[in-house]
Amino acid sequence: MCGIAGVLAGGDGAPAVTKAMAQALTHRGPNGIRLEDQAGAALAHARLSIIDLEGGWQPLHAAGSTVIGNGEIYNYLELARDFQLEGQLATGSDFEPLLHIYAREGEAVFDRLRGMYALCLIGADGKTWLARDPFGIKPLYIMEHDGGLAFASEPRAFFKAGLMAPVLDDQAAKELLAFNYTLAERTAFQGLRRLVPGEIVEVRDGRIVSGRRKAALPRRPAAPAGNEATLIGQLDAVLEDSVRVHQRSDVPYGLFLSGGIDSAAIATLMARLNERPVTAFTCGFEAPGAKDERAQAERVARALNLDWRETRFDEADFWRILPQVAWALDDPTADYATLPTYKLAEAAKGTLTVVLTGEGGDELFGGYGRYRRALRPAWLGGRPAEPRGARPEILARWRAEATAPNGLTPLQQAQWADVMTWLPNDLLLKLDRCLMAHGLEGRTPFLDPEVARFAFPLADRFKVRGRYGKWILRKWLERTCPAAEPWARKQGFTVPVEAWIAPRAQAIGERIAGFEAVRRLRSAEQVKAVFANDGAAERWPLLFFAVWSLIHLEGASPQAALEAAVGPI
Repeated sequence: MCGIAGVLAGGDGAPAVTKAMAQALTHRGPNGIRLEDQAGAALAHARLSIIDLEGGWQPLHAAGSTVIGNGEIYNYLELARDFQLEGQLATGSDFEPLLHIYAREGEAVFDRLRGMYALCLIGADGKTWLARDPFGIKPLYIMEHDGGLAFASEPRAFFKAGLMAPVLDDQAAKELLAFNYTLAERTAFQGLRRLVPGEIVEVRDGRIVSGRRKAALPRRPAAPAGNEATLIGQLDAVLEDSVRVHQRSDVPYGLFLSGGIDSAAIATLMARLNERPVTAFTCGFEAPGAKDERAQAERVARALNLDWRETRFDEADFWRILPQVAWALDDPTADYATLPTYKLAEAAKGTLTVVLTGEGGDELFGGYGRYRRALRPAWLGGRPAEPRGARPEILARWRAEATAPNGLTPLQQAQWADVMTWLPNDLLLKLDRCLMAHGLEGRTPFLDPEVARFAFPLADRFKVRGRYGKWILRKWLERTCPAAEPWARKQGFTVPVEAWIAPRAQAIGERIAGFEAVRRLRSAEQVKAVFANDGAAERWPLLFFAVWSLIHLEGASPQAALEAAVGPI
């Protein structure tokens, strides 16, 4: 896990620009920065050391090619074995084998990678590539300008280097308030785009000349054969293999454990694969009426003999962490789950460097209630699994991005839509920024090509049955960790932001109604009405956006932005 930056075909000023970009990414790479200039490229790598602590510094060079990357290639040992690279590798880095394989088969190497990554590869054949993993677990942003093309792991790098000014993209901001995230390649800043998940582009003379997209899910899935018992056995093998490779690390690793099925499944397999107790962190809320999963998480932890640590989130944490999260999310998501994720990362820092999480379990195994509603007829309350309340033109953009290939079942279409939209641009963005703000690497064993090849093609009845989603995962967990109570009604995950905002709501509405970025999206009367209406769903997104805008558009410090929006705390 690292931060990368570079300028391709940038001229004599490129090295200085790249150095400035790297300085903005030091939180992603606290172990140090390496800079390199070569013909037509200036590269920077801010390193968080995970694998081959001494020898894995980047840029890496092999077979005449160069690579810098953010993330992990989990199947690097298998690639080295299959391509008989023993004796050719100069380091133990997970990124080095792809350089040797590129020398043999060119860009086809990208289809062999099992991992999370954003990378730049400059080949001995004169071709330069930028690539992002198919699920979009790791971010990569690009801008083309007169001097060439610049890329970086976070938008802040472009502003730090003076490559562009942070000017709000109004359409992106409208998407943010409608969905809590922005769609596809669009970012909140004019002139800056992100590579979409699975995108692979060739850059020549500072311009993108070709590109393709590697899908995270099978486009023509063939359901695995076998009865339920057989499929549960296959699931066990697939998940165990994924957790095993996601544990590859030369630094301490553990997990975030909620009261839900997904993290319990990861915990079960980590306990199976490790001789020592696995360290697990759980966050609970200190607020009247708040839904708290600590008791269930503790039951699982005791059953699995985990080294369980709990952390508490209260109103003081809310006001302290809100501006810090807004700073970390320079590409914004207004998902309030960022708050406990940030607190968990804060608690785990110093104990862990790598954290496994359960993101992706709902999308691959059919866990969301909206999936079940989509399968019901309208007269039984069925409705499409798509965002509600968005204006027609904004919803049309979401539908265009979410459209699935022909031949999928309605459930698979809904799963495809989530994997294309909110998974990369909300859940995974949240995980990346909140953990990297503390120099932690987040890993997602469910979001693995092998798991996707097994789970997505499953017949609908193995995902959704009656009022239960994730049917086969629950059946497996029933056998492997009964303490997880996979058939119990879950509380759901909510953060009590409304309870903490409510006492200050009127004052907040009065204050942020005058903010420049907020005025571009809502009239002062509309903003004040939201904060005058108890329980209004837009309170948190508007407050977050207001604080975010002061930090990233106007250059305010996080604390100054909070005080401007809320007043003294």
